[in-house]
Order: sequence, then structure tokens, then C-alpha cells
Amino acid sequence: MLKLYKRIRLTLTHSLLAVAATSPMVLAQGLGNSPYSALGVGELYSPANVTNMGMGEVGISNASPFYLNLQNPALLARRTRFTVFEVGLLGQSKGLSQNIGNQLQNQRNVSGNLGYLALAFPANSRWNISISLRPYTFVNYNTQEISTVPGTTYPTRYEYTGRGGLNKASIANGVRITKNIYAGVEASFLFGNITHTSSSRVFTGSAEDVLINRLNRTNYSDIVWKLGAAWRPKLSEKLTLNVGATYDPQMRVGAQQTDIYQQTNTAQQVVAAPDTLRLNSSGATTLPQQMRFGISLEKGNSFLVGVDVGLQQWSQYRTPDGKSGNLVDAMNIAAGAEFTPKPTSNRYRDLITYRAGFQYNQMPYLVSGLKINDINGSLGFSLPLGSYLVNHISVSVVAGQRGVLTGNQIRERYVRIGIGFSLNDWWFRKQVVD
Repeated sequence: MLKLYKRIRLTLTHSLLAVAATSPMVLAQGLGNSPYSALGVGELYSPANVTNMGMGEVGISNASPFYLNLQNPALLARRTRFTVFEVGLLGQSKGLSQNIGNQLQNQRNVSGNLGYLALAFPANSRWNISISLRPYTFVNYNTQEISTVPGTTYPTRYEYTGRGGLNKASIANGVRITKNIYAGVEASFLFGNITHTSSSRVFTGSAEDVLINRLNRTNYSDIVWKLGAAWRPKLSEKLTLNVGATYDPQMRVGAQQTDIYQQTNTAQQVVAAPDTLRLNSSGATTLPQQMRFGISLEKGNSFLVGVDVGLQQWSQYRTPDGKSGNLVDAMNIAAGAEFTPKPTSNRYRDLITYRAGFQYNQMPYLVSGLKINDINGSLGFSLPLGSYLVNHISVSVVAGQRGVLTGNQIRERYVRIGIGFSLNDWWFRKQVVD
């Protein structure tokens, strides 16, 4: 147990240093500039760990004794007596393009963030518990719009900026009910804040043009739930069918809003006293229900292929003051596979695990009456490390495109890289002394 503690401390320290060294503003920027994060509670982080990222984020029905999968809490009960600690790091390079005035405008940014920290351990032979901390959403955008005041020749500039996001601290339990049936529940505490600012300026040629500024800051904190179930009937001596499902019920998340309106000049001198429209006004944001289903075919620990389908009713989303978020229902389909040449071999190269996957996502965003689609492909691998080769370092690469250059849509082309560390050891083992 002391040995695992030292490994956890060393890995955590190195991981946090790696995150801090990536950029001085990594945590504030999420995964880079994303205009779509202005909607709802921001852009959702993937719930998949690095190993699942490499196979299209497939993980509702499948689990492994060596890696932690938190997409379905029921699958925790499939874990062995090993306690596992995992760290995930995420990095992304993204190019944004949009047709503005018959000209193609481009922007590129690179960013990174801590993906997750997670620990899972057995309570008994049928029951496993996990605790984890990960970002849930991020808001990061800065857009400008230039127009003219109607009936005049005065140009006007509007600027919109958003920062912040929500984090998710979770505790999950998975129980094996019968030989092949599993059930689980996850309780999570959502917390964080999101700030939206907007300003407008009319260029009159005066040195003291008036700027109209508005700041909206919302603090979120509440508990949300997730339920999971899984079934694993054996088809033959070597083949096993995995079926899984999860359900996130519609939840109302407590929120407090502050809304301030102010006029200044270009020298940032106050023209009129700030007008506080709301100060810590209490409300609740409605997060929609979500259902995910998965099926996979497994051949021992050597080969697995699976498909996941997810549905989320974002049209049910409501802001803390009860307004619609102008979102639509979302859907995602994922397919993936993983392969380990010879899991019982003594040769190192036979123990490397390879992964590949594909995803098609209908996003909850609607632009000019058209839905935004996200299509991507992924590759990944895991290298065994340490004594008995039960620890692993995993790398996954996802490349895809979201949106197209039609109407006012913004096209995003991205490459996302995930690096994960999985440390396994036995806890609560009685020492035997001869």
C-alpha cells in the first residue's frame, strides 16, 4: 500500500507539472477558443478516459481489469482485486474557419488541460468504489462583430467574451448482482462559474466614444446522479457478449447570477454609475436527461469490438432564469475495437494493446437552421510498465471536423491527444510471513 501511495504521489506531481508547463493559462482556457461554448453551460468534455478515446470513446458495455472506465458505473464491479489510480492529460490543436464577407477567415490555437484524476478500489468481491475529479464543461470564446448604426454612417463594434466552466467531483459504486448482471450508481458534485461579458462602441470620431458594457457571472453548485447497468452472457468458451446502458435523469442545478450594466468611455472612465440588475440572484439551471446504450463482443482479453449510441434532449435545457438556451436534441454514434496480440505471452510486444475508433455526433447547436455535426476518427495504444507489467501508459489521438463552411457556420478541424497513466496494485492484502 505504501508503494502504491508513493507511485500515486510521484505520478500526480509529474502530471500536474506537465500541465502547468504546457501553458500559463491552461486551466482558464479549457481546450482552446470555441465559439459554440457560448451556448448553454459551455462545451462538454468527453466522459471517456484516454483508453476509451482511442476506440471512439466506446465504453458503455466494455471494461478491462487493467484500466479504469467511468462511463458506466456498473462496470466497476467487473474489476479485480487491484486498486487502480489513473491520471489523464489532454492537448488539442484546432483550426477555425468562417466565410465573412466572401472572405475566408482563419484562426489556429493550441491548448491543453488536466483530463481527470481517478481512483478505484474493491470494497469486497462483488462491490467496487471509485472517486474521481474531472472538468465537465468549459467556456472560452472571444468574438467581434462590426456593423453600422441604422440610418447613420457611424460604424459600431460589438465584442463578446466568455470564460470559465464546470468541474465534476464524483463517487461511484458498482455491484455484481448475479454472475452476469451488474448495477451501479454515480453521485457527482458539479461546481464552478461562468462569466459572459459583452460591450458595444459607436465610432463617432470623438476621443470619448461611449462603451456600453455588460457582465453576467453565474456560480453553479449542486449534486447530479447517473445510473448504470450491464449484462455479460457467455456465447461460447471464448466469446462473451457485453450489453450496457446508462441514464442521467433531468436535473436542476442550483445557480446564483450577478448581472452588471455600465457605461464607460474609451479611457475606461465611468460615464454613469454601474447598474446592478441582479446580485447573487438564486435560480436553477435545467440539465436534460441523457441515455446511452452499448453492445460489444469480447474474446478473452485479446480482442473487443463495440458500438455505443447516445441521446440527449438539450431542447429541455433552461437557464437559471427559466429561458430556453436555443439548443436542440443531440445524438452520437461510436464504434471501436481494441486488440492485444497475446495477453498471456512473456514477450513484451505481444502485450501492447492497439485501438481504433470512429464517431458521428449531432451537436446540440443550430446555425442558420442547420445542425452542427462532428465526425472524427481515433487511434491509440497502451504500453505495459513496471513489475508484472500491470501498469500502463496509454496514448490516444483523435482527428476530426465539426461544422462546414455553409452560411454562418464555423468549421473546426482539430487534432486531440490524450496521455493516460494507469497504476495497479493490491490494497488490503494480508502479508504472509514464513
